[in-house]
Amino acid sequence: MLPPRGSGQAKASQSGIWVAVFAITMSFAAFTSALVIRQASADWTHLRTPRILFVNTALLLFSSVLLEMSRRAMLKKSEAAAQQIGGSKILLSGALILGLMFIVGQYVAWQQLAAQGLFLATNPNSSFFYLLTGMHILHLIGGIIALAYLLVHRALSGAVRPNLVNGVVTYWHFMAALWIYLLFIIITRL
Repeated sequence: MLPPRGSGQAKASQSGIWVAVFAITMSFAAFTSALVIRQASADWTHLRTPRILFVNTALLLFSSVLLEMSRRAMLKKSEAAAQQIGGSKILLSGALILGLMFIVGQYVAWQQLAAQGLFLATNPNSSFFYLLTGMHILHLIGGIIALAYLLVHRALSGAVRPNLVNGVVTYWHFMAALWIYLLFIIITRL
């Protein structure tokens, strides 16, 4: 018996997402390792964590919740699914807007550090703060592009491939989980 049409594409799509997640995880593991080693030096001082990071965390987590709700609405296969189209677009738009607000919030955090006289090259811990948050933002921008693509595709055609939805949602949830990890590192190590 032949596998259903498109199942190979779905497996390849999921494999690609997991390879990206693994590569990003390894990059941040390397950054964390470098941070721990560098922290052992005598010139290490701790930062005062900008409070906006907690607001940003709430934005990103709520964005992830909205995206999950949107995924469930998009993947329903019932008569009510037609009514879910508008709701899933609103939820998807909300997730995208909250993701953009997270990035703006990170910029505000950088401005708050700059107001304290802490810049990229001021000291080792400020360097790590900018590196970790900047790299997270770069990866999050990839997720925002994927969310925007999904939203446009949903708006134009009404239907979306389940593997596209699942891939975007998996990546976005990973970005939220990665941010929780980074926030823990920022609070405890920086």
